[in-house]
Amino acid sequence: MKINPTFSWLLKHPVCFLAFGFGMGLAPKAPGTFGTLPALPIAFVLLYWCSISPIFLALSCVLLFVLGCYICAYTSDLLGVSDYGGIVWDEIVAMLLLLCCVPLSWFWWLMAFICFRIFDALKPWPISYFDQHVHGGLGIMLDDILAVIPSIVVLYVLSLFVTI
Repeated sequence: MKINPTFSWLLKHPVCFLAFGFGMGLAPKAPGTFGTLPALPIAFVLLYWCSISPIFLALSCVLLFVLGCYICAYTSDLLGVSDYGGIVWDEIVAMLLLLCCVPLSWFWWLMAFICFRIFDALKPWPISYFDQHVHGGLGIMLDDILAVIPSIVVLYVLSLFVTI
């Protein structure tokens, strides 16, 4: 049975509500891009207002990754689609991890967002390999986490040339 998710359906399924990034994954165009957006205010509140250490948030992403494997698998199974485009918990967790690695400034967060979206969308090797060969909740989560690695490299190289 294939389900066409709506916001009211998400509200009836709390795990799916998380998987869809609090509803952002319902965006008709570019759900991955819209689904990445919740990470920005979440990270801002945790890092700036709550003064949580970036290292603590990065370590928390390990738990969020493990939890995400369940959330994404559960939602995929319920929808009857192996990697439904509206499932964006993976983007949120990956972006939270990436934001732990850059300064807390609008410029670096914008650059992090752009880099991550490029690597997540293009999936260069070896990201594409894991995207094609690892399935289920782990597969959904893994390619996004792997997209963080080249994003960090690009941002580090950029930081050698840009001072903000």
